[in-house]
Amino acid sequence: QVQLVESGGGSVQVGGSLRLSCAASGSQYAMGWFRQGPGTEREFVAAINWSGGSTAYADSVKGRFTISRDSAKNTVYLQMNNLKPEDTAVYYCAARRAYTLRTSLSEYDSWGQGTQVTVSS
Repeated sequence: QVQLVESGGGSVQVGGSLRLSCAASGSQYAMGWFRQGPGTEREFVAAINWSGGSTAYADSVKGRFTISRDSAKNTVYLQMNNLKPEDTAVYYCAARRAYTLRTSLSEYDSWGQGTQVTVSS
């Protein structure tokens, strides 16, 4: 398993932006971001394949969030713009030792500790 460390969470007002980072202890993993709001199940947010050439997003964040990766730094980012109160959640970074991205939680075998994002109106 790879070790993952998230950072960049915090509190922001509606319409604001945050950038989450996920530093991995290894390379050559497809990566994903998931989130879990109060009283809800963990859900898919965004994913990126090994090379960074393919991405996927949940419908709720399309056009507002962007996932990217810096392979030289073994780091994946989630740029979140135009944040809404419903984006409030703990955000988790996940990795799977494969080339292709997946949107299902069960496809990932390594998880970070999570970082809190709070959006207030």
